[in-house]
Amino acid sequence: MTDAQKLYIGGEWAEPDGGHYEVVNPADESVVGLAPEASRAQVEEAARAAAGAFEAWSRTRPEERAAILDRAADIMQREFEPWAALARAETGAPSGIARGMQVGVGVARFRRYAKGALEPVERGLPPQVTEAGPMGKAGILGALEVRQPVGVVTCITSYNNPWANPAGKVAPALAMGNTVVVKPAPQDPLSVFKMAEALAEAGVPAGVVNVVSGRAVEVGEAAVDSPYVDMVSFTGSTGVGQRIAEVCGRTMKRQLMELGGKGAAVVMDDADLDAAVMGIGTTFSFYSGQICTAPTRVIAHRAVYDRLIEKLTGYLAFMKVGDPGAPGTVVGPVISAAHRDRVESYVELGRKEGARIAYGGERPVVGEGRGFYVAPTLLVDCTNDMRVVREEIFGPVVVVVPFDGDGERGEDEAVRLANDSDFGLLSYVWSGDSARAFRVARRLRAGGVGVNTIGRNMEAPFGGFKRSGVGRDVGSYALHAYSETQSIVWTG
Repeated sequence: MTDAQKLYIGGEWAEPDGGHYEVVNPADESVVGLAPEASRAQVEEAARAAAGAFEAWSRTRPEERAAILDRAADIMQREFEPWAALARAETGAPSGIARGMQVGVGVARFRRYAKGALEPVERGLPPQVTEAGPMGKAGILGALEVRQPVGVVTCITSYNNPWANPAGKVAPALAMGNTVVVKPAPQDPLSVFKMAEALAEAGVPAGVVNVVSGRAVEVGEAAVDSPYVDMVSFTGSTGVGQRIAEVCGRTMKRQLMELGGKGAAVVMDDADLDAAVMGIGTTFSFYSGQICTAPTRVIAHRAVYDRLIEKLTGYLAFMKVGDPGAPGTVVGPVISAAHRDRVESYVELGRKEGARIAYGGERPVVGEGRGFYVAPTLLVDCTNDMRVVREEIFGPVVVVVPFDGDGERGEDEAVRLANDSDFGLLSYVWSGDSARAFRVARRLRAGGVGVNTIGRNMEAPFGGFKRSGVGRDVGSYALHAYSETQSIVWTG
């Protein structure tokens, strides 16, 4: 009998009002577990519990908050193997991804923000000499910038990484003295409840952390519109983010939004093509393309266009699609049958729009034919007006758009095509001339740009331009994101 997960509200494990629903393994369609379906009233109860716990938690010594976060990381490390297996089962991620990029990153983020709890929150500002006037006597005014916790933070997390994404919200929010209501993605919420178990065992006070899940829209709506909630941190699609922002705007709730992406990978005529192919290829291997930072939109100079496509095609031929638990698997399934159908519909749309399928395009059969698998697909000879180029597919599909022009004219054309997008999360530039690569990077309208790499510095600010989001997190920027800036002024 599969265990039925309970909600975590006010320090207690509670039976859900709406019963349970099955969490399905995308690899073989087996039942992983039973997730709880919260009612609106239970979400409101969670928010009320968080509000009640805020005053005491926000005044807790930073050292105590740091110790709890560190102990939680110790527990996650202790339970690493079974929790990585659960993450793999829920998400369909290959074993290496579930271990290193999911649970492993979750542990690392709790460690980072245990240290973050000890970072200074006060900064002295230069004194200001004032003359006598309507505001008072002449004197010297001192000033202090103080970062204060926002209050109750609703954390709505994405399905592609049920460890790294919630850890990147919950840990810095708690480090700053906020309390949280976590609403995990309905497809794979069980891992987030394990995170709550670790925090509870680590000694987090009742009400500081609450986890409510459900498939019903009203669960997410209640977590956003509750009068007890002061801030919403959301990772997901731009469309949903826009609706959340509208609700937040009514009461001026603070927002941190990491939304859609359609990363431009600019490949100049002097690029190291093997390095570019390795970087672009991560779209297929990481989370089966279900990652907003992926370089899914390749903009390649005509001089290297044919060779790049040849190399990408050869690279794809060695990418094994299969059971995430099997040795050698590189590409696992996507999260659900509905999402598989959506990705495949985009591939068919690209064909109708005039793109050529250089690789993939047919549904792979794995094992006994169960599971939600999509073939890694390369669409070439694309133009910027195609929907497959302009819209986020969120699957293992890469589109390639050629550009022409020598020297400055070529750079201008590459930048024009890259910036002709509603999105602006992460983009990339490959060029053998570092000065040229940095020159192009500075012109790209994206929150981050990788120069000859898809690697990320995990202390650098992360967030998007345009419809890719609002705000910045990661490193100390996450601590700033979950705080309000207060000024204290005095006369001396």
